[in-house]
Amino acid sequence: MIFQTVGDSRPYPDHGRTTPRDWADIPPRAVRLEQLTTTRSVLNLHDLLAEDSTYYGDLFPHVVAWHDRLYLEDGLHRALRAALVQKRPVLHARVLELPD
Repeated sequence: MIFQTVGDSRPYPDHGRTTPRDWADIPPRAVRLEQLTTTRSVLNLHDLLAEDSTYYGDLFPHVVAWHDRLYLEDGLHRALRAALVQKRPVLHARVLELPD
């Protein structure tokens, strides 16, 4: 299994960060893919296989830490590419810690 759980929603409260610039102040850190819960269960294969998929966005996926869980909010395609194409169990992501 690549992820801890495959989800289809964001169970944590709204944090107000909507653009890559809003996330830029959070330094990336290593996160194991097996610790992540996705917030999307559907992906577009064109996005997964695109060479320039991060050209217009943040280079690092966005993860929200809430209630002792890590939710992959943005970056599902990058995480899958790391696991399936590059064979990496770890990904560098920006992790936003929300209070419980």
